[in-house]
Amino acid sequence: MDISRIFDDFRAKLNEEVMSKLESWLDTLISMLPEMVMALLVLVIFFVIGKLVRKTLHKLLSKATVNKTVIDLLETVAGIVVIGIGIFIALGVLNLDGAVTSLLAGAGIVGLALGFAFQDIASNFISGIILTIRHPFGIGDIIETNDIYGTVQKLNLRNTILQTPQGQTIYIPNKIVFENPLTNYTGNGQRRIDLACGISYGDDLKKARSLAIEAIEELEGYNSDREILFFYEEFGGSSINFKVCFWVNFRTNPDFLDMRSEAIIAINEKFNEHDIMIPFPIRTLDFGIRGGEKLDSMLQGFGKDSQDQDTAGSSKQE
Repeated sequence: MDISRIFDDFRAKLNEEVMSKLESWLDTLISMLPEMVMALLVLVIFFVIGKLVRKTLHKLLSKATVNKTVIDLLETVAGIVVIGIGIFIALGVLNLDGAVTSLLAGAGIVGLALGFAFQDIASNFISGIILTIRHPFGIGDIIETNDIYGTVQKLNLRNTILQTPQGQTIYIPNKIVFENPLTNYTGNGQRRIDLACGISYGDDLKKARSLAIEAIEELEGYNSDREILFFYEEFGGSSINFKVCFWVNFRTNPDFLDMRSEAIIAINEKFNEHDIMIPFPIRTLDFGIRGGEKLDSMLQGFGKDSQDQDTAGSSKQE
């Protein structure tokens, strides 16, 4: 058997098969050329639509939020969605419905799996977007949430970052911030100082009230557009207690702390000038088994008992 002849026959047959297949593909390509042009045109159109959508969305989001991270992310997601729709339509034009169905099914399964695997990340991400759009606080605002008090340093897509007055940086997941009560102390630019104090029972209450209000009015920095409030609250153990309330402009913690400190100094000095006493706590000590017995009575009784015992002892010796 001639091996070279067999090899030549095999090569000729292979070339014939390859050429036949190439001719078939060429015929198919020529027959599908209109659909391919149409599919390419669809992709180009949807690419242009995607750019227009991103530009329009950027303008709308810029009015709603200043967070560039969120704006860029939403723009990217919108562009991907538009181009994805264009790809599916192009595959349909090419009569590749089976491929479209497989892609949709695969995307659904992958999306479901990712949803279960990263549900906490997804919830923090969505909460961050909602917080950015609603804008309950901004960078530099002083807030309190989940018993954490601090200044907002940054809001990203997963965490709200605060700096406490002591200088620590705290990362709070956006989901926790979104789902729990939040206090924004700098939201309206003002904060009220509630200062508690007390005066002795022997002082003139009306005089003390007018002096306390006068001390606050003499301070520089309190908000004179809002009324100073003064209330007597209770009869305490050693004093009649009151609370004086006034407003200050508030953007940073020293705005509040300095004014509260100055108010304490001013009220104390004003009371000292007019002989109004802020009493120390008074404690009354009861002696005896039943209580209500004073120390001197206890000592006198103890001395009498000792004297009686000495007298009785002397009598026995005699």
